[in-house]
Amino acid sequence: MTETAPDAAPRSSTFTLRSPATGAPLAEHAVDGPEEVARAVARARQVQAGWAALSAPRRRAHLLRWKRALASDLDAVARTIAEETGKPAGDAALEVVLTLEHLGWAARNADRVLGRRRVRTGLFTVHQRAWLTHRPVGVVGVIGPWNYPCYTPMGSVGYALAAGNAVVLKPSELTPGTGLLLAELFDRAVPAHAGLLTVVTGAAATGEALARSGIDKLAFTGSPGTARRVMAVCAETLTPFLAECGGKDAVIVTADADLDAAADAIVWGALSNAGQTCAGVERVYAVREIHADLCERVVRRAGALRPGADGDAHYGPMTLTGQIATVERHVTDAVSSGARALLGGPESVRAPFVAPVVLTSVPEESAAMTEETFGPVVAVNAVADVDEAVARANDSRYALGAAVFCGSRRTGAAIAARLRAGAVSVNSVLGFAAVPALPFGGSGDSGFGRIHGAEGLRAFTAVQSTTVQRFAPPVALTSFEVPAATRERAVRLARALHLRH
Repeated sequence: MTETAPDAAPRSSTFTLRSPATGAPLAEHAVDGPEEVARAVARARQVQAGWAALSAPRRRAHLLRWKRALASDLDAVARTIAEETGKPAGDAALEVVLTLEHLGWAARNADRVLGRRRVRTGLFTVHQRAWLTHRPVGVVGVIGPWNYPCYTPMGSVGYALAAGNAVVLKPSELTPGTGLLLAELFDRAVPAHAGLLTVVTGAAATGEALARSGIDKLAFTGSPGTARRVMAVCAETLTPFLAECGGKDAVIVTADADLDAAADAIVWGALSNAGQTCAGVERVYAVREIHADLCERVVRRAGALRPGADGDAHYGPMTLTGQIATVERHVTDAVSSGARALLGGPESVRAPFVAPVVLTSVPEESAAMTEETFGPVVAVNAVADVDEAVARANDSRYALGAAVFCGSRRTGAAIAARLRAGAVSVNSVLGFAAVPALPFGGSGDSGFGRIHGAEGLRAFTAVQSTTVQRFAPPVALTSFEVPAATRERAVRLARALHLRH
């Protein structure tokens, strides 16, 4: 995933947010500097103490009230998303719906996942009772992206709040209004804990100020390069860091797959949101005997789609104008290196829109196959067999998501298990994104750590281990008063037991 990193603006200045489709001004927003960020963190820390002291059922009730407020104002939230990103209103509404699913799951399952858990003790600690608890870390900073400005940051925000934390959110400078609206709706729905979700606005300098502000953890979504810079700042204070950094997701299509279903899913996964999806489809590996047939079906479906700013458009403009040059470079380089453009080509780039591009026979070492394109471009290459498809899919510095289309669900699942990806869908694309109980995240240049699911809740806690001595042990091994002979007998007994078992 890619985002801007403009120069820092003076404190107390503002920036003008413009429509990515028309360039028309949408709103003025503050550029928050270190002082404003420090005040936001201090306020969040103050409010967090009361939030953490609540019982789990009380927190659940408050978060579900916020969820209902989001559902009630779904049209307003979706409208803000659509204005700021340029995506169609229907896509924006679907983004809010997915957000509601995850928020509801986090609220309802936090106590079950994070509640105190008894732990069995061993033979030599039978006199102890042991358990572990998950405590909130405190104040969580979240740096959100612009491509899904509600759904993606809420994968950290909602789960962190459910775990008992306060959150300071720095939305992308391209979508600040969405973040501000989320916080406004929280304060309205949960006035007794207003300020628990605080928003600071600005570009890279504001994000750096948040990383330096003394927060207890930072969750980041963006490009690998920016993640490295932010992580370096966090390393100065050993602030824990969670990174989701995009992908170069592959789809494998076997000879017995339903090609109509595969083509339909590939086109949606590659072109929805103008291809600006971190776990979107960018590479397809189809076994040679069905490759031409699949390409024909993909081209037919993709060719029927049209980008634009009107209500009938299938997807909108490139939200980040600088990404247009990357898309054009990838397509031009691929074609000049021997790839065939089955649909579109360099001429498909008509800023701020990019028409669908379908490539084949793309050299595996080209930028279109190795770098994140983050645009409405998909490469469909032929492979000899599934083994080659798996090898090529795994030969990437990214490892976020993937998909397999196969006639047998069991075989599809077996292929999925061979893929070096954090999440895999069989006979669908992005199926995992709509299942709140499933964790989401990757490895390599896709980042590390997990959001969503039980792992996503635990990610925003600190584990505390506790033992309580129930009775005095027969041999107190943690005492200087124990005779050496007694200690030696205990060691011999332990050794004998472990040799037998």
